[in-house]
Amino acid sequence: MSETHILIVEDDPDISAPLAGFLREKGFLTSACVDTKTAREILAANQIDLILLDLMLPGEDGLTFCRQLPSTNRPRIIMLTALSETIDKVIGLELGADDYVSKPFDLRELLARIRAVLRRETGTDGIPARPSSEMLLQFSGFAFYPHRRFLRAPSGLRVPLTGAETDLLLIFCQKAQQLLSRQELINLTRGDDFAISARSIDLLVSRLRRKLSVDDRLTDPIRTVRADGYVFQAEVTSG
Repeated sequence: MSETHILIVEDDPDISAPLAGFLREKGFLTSACVDTKTAREILAANQIDLILLDLMLPGEDGLTFCRQLPSTNRPRIIMLTALSETIDKVIGLELGADDYVSKPFDLRELLARIRAVLRRETGTDGIPARPSSEMLLQFSGFAFYPHRRFLRAPSGLRVPLTGAETDLLLIFCQKAQQLLSRQELINLTRGDDFAISARSIDLLVSRLRRKLSVDDRLTDPIRTVRADGYVFQAEVTSG
């Protein structure tokens, strides 16, 4: 855990300073900045494992910053937001954030969220491990490289994936032909500590489904089972 590097992007020193100190006490390497310009400089010079990202920042906001991060090998992201509107949180999740925590937050709760997100890297507690760089999954003419968040369509077109989409597609591929309830998808992709609604899962599935429909001739691999959940009905092979 001591090598895990967390970047705090927060313009309020009353939040960032005690947060950085708390995380250092817990064994994390931490960096902090007040805007996205500096955040990009830190990302370019360091291997960052997780970003704690405030949505309301001076200049470029957190959602825009999240949208512009590269889809390949991007750090995990937990949004820090004082916004109460669900739509802002859903947009953040669809842009690739892994969790959100509303301000004011308890440091122990935030630590639990951080550990829950990082736990998906190691595969402990029943959560699937992050795939190796060599993993290749194939279905319906698609080639899926989970570690690189890379999906190649049958036409050869590259289909970019967010972190949340990658996690969801990996679960579908690993549990193809199985009925998965919305609650199971929440637990498998984000862990019990993640407070996301079934509606957000539906939105994420819809977003992924659109990306898998790049060719009108292709059969939708995700089947909705009314009131029960979803089945990934494509045949999946590993290469």
